[in-house]
Amino acid sequence: MAVAVIMEFSGATLQQYDQVIGKMGLTPGGPGPAGALGHWVAATDDGILVTDLWQTKELYDAFAKEQIGPFSAEAGIPEPPKVTYLDTHNYFTPGADA
Repeated sequence: MAVAVIMEFSGATLQQYDQVIGKMGLTPGGPGPAGALGHWVAATDDGILVTDLWQTKELYDAFAKEQIGPFSAEAGIPEPPKVTYLDTHNYFTPGADA
């Protein structure tokens, strides 16, 4: 079952996020890593909010351990995110005109 992953990074900036994405070899609007079904990010009053959709929690957890954690630390993000997992009922894939 697909899982939604909500990551709240207090004290982080979009510039730091861009550094992390670059270290991962990902580009805005491009394909995500293996196992990821969707992703978006937005600035909040105290940091950034990242919301992902993954095929499984285990795939996300492995990616977080191997890439999100280490690259976030390298970019100077002050602390690990608060992570919330939600089992998804439904999701959509990109539309025909995407």
